[in-house]
Amino acid sequence: MKRIVLLRLGHRPERDKRITTHVGLTARMLGAEGMLLASDDSGIVQSLEDVVRRWGGNFYIKNNVSFKQEIRNWKEGGGKVCHLSMYGVNLPDLADELKKCDKLMIVVGAEKVPPEIYQLADWNVAVGSQPHSEVAAVAITMDRIAEGEPLEKEFPGAELTIVPAERGKHVIENAGE
Repeated sequence: MKRIVLLRLGHRPERDKRITTHVGLTARMLGAEGMLLASDDSGIVQSLEDVVRRWGGNFYIKNNVSFKQEIRNWKEGGGKVCHLSMYGVNLPDLADELKKCDKLMIVVGAEKVPPEIYQLADWNVAVGSQPHSEVAAVAITMDRIAEGEPLEKEFPGAELTIVPAERGKHVIENAGE
């Protein structure tokens, strides 16, 4: 089974709470096992842990990590690092290679990314050549490299489950799961 973890760089607690939360939610929904936050924001941790508690799965978040140390540890453990931006090799040209990777760290920045990221990454991947959202970059990339259909992923241990319906909201509360 493919292991994917997201490394979030440049999060500014006063400005990026919502977008960083959405980056984590998107990564979780599309199959990442966790998110490493290279900043200190316990509110993000609390929000994502609450989602996992209510909606299930085993997604984790580590707060205030050293991005250099996390990348080093990941690579020493046999993993590869994919940095998403507007610059680099076009995603469609690398998607097949990324799909073959069993252990992948996806790096996504907020503000200006430290220049060494471009050297530390195994791949610098352009998700389009126009300004875009980090959420979009994560969603497009993870969908392109997914095993199976990521939108059909099940999340064990959920307190709540959405039942597909043509109209309206149908949410069930799972007893003791």
